[in-house]
Amino acid sequence: MVTEIVRSLKMSSKIKYRQFCEREKGIPIFSQAWYLDAVCRADQGQWDVVLVEQAGRVVASLPYVVKQRGPFRISAMPHLTKFLGPYLHPDFRSVKQAHKIIKALIEQLPIFSFFSQNCYYELQDWLPFFWKGFRQTTQYSYLLDDLSDLQSVYNNFSADYRNNKIKKAESLVKVRMDLSPEDYYQVEKMSFERQGLKFPFSLEYFKAYDAALEAQHARRMFFAVDQQGQIHSVLYLLIDSDRTYYHMAGDNPSLRSSGAGILLVWKAIQFTKEVLGLNIFDFEGSTIKSIERVRRQFGASQLPYFNIYKYNSKVYELWKVLTS
Repeated sequence: MVTEIVRSLKMSSKIKYRQFCEREKGIPIFSQAWYLDAVCRADQGQWDVVLVEQAGRVVASLPYVVKQRGPFRISAMPHLTKFLGPYLHPDFRSVKQAHKIIKALIEQLPIFSFFSQNCYYELQDWLPFFWKGFRQTTQYSYLLDDLSDLQSVYNNFSADYRNNKIKKAESLVKVRMDLSPEDYYQVEKMSFERQGLKFPFSLEYFKAYDAALEAQHARRMFFAVDQQGQIHSVLYLLIDSDRTYYHMAGDNPSLRSSGAGILLVWKAIQFTKEVLGLNIFDFEGSTIKSIERVRRQFGASQLPYFNIYKYNSKVYELWKVLTS
């Protein structure tokens, strides 16, 4: 039972959090201090963290990102960050303890015009946020949560993936992992341009991000390349302590009918189990109908997670409604 909650001094919270991340291997990759350093570049704001301590020991954390948008101070998800939210040490996760600790974390947050975070799957009780005036939207991801038998995993793919797309791709391309971040970026960018969308970050941002992940041995890039040297598809795999994440992917629009993108997912799943020895492949989820359908056809299990948000500015809320 938590008998005393001691709030960390603001001036030392990030230092303490870096030490907490070094000790707590269960903190997911998106909340690691080094990862937040990597994504909070350019116009992505600055990250900070609130902590809860017991007897001088950090037992819980809630990192957040601060951005200034004109007169509005907001906290939202930075680029390439799927989840944030509170993390509680496993010894402090009973309902009574968690309610008290999360309440203490929330009370330390600065006042924002708008706050929004996607919380990890483990947060299934958002009542402390509700009691503080936050709202919640349930979203969904898809996981392959048992890779112990890869043949069974493959057999659960849709028949179209098994019998058509993967076999076709295997006859047309080879999978490589030795090309450059620039090669990856150009193909990923094509996917956005095909849909008439602006690519959300620059090559310089991506290269710095990729270098940070490579230094932590936390990523692999997969390329499907034909005999003419053309890159059909790319996949960016994040590596966490217990799983990998299907983090990004893209196709050359003129070559996407080859099925290479589906083949790369299968190769990344095999890599997760056979090379890394991990047992979970996380698709990260999407609310876009066409993307959700693709995830589902890999035989993955659906898993909900919460988006927690709050407006403290009626003006900003109105502006969001009018511009969305």
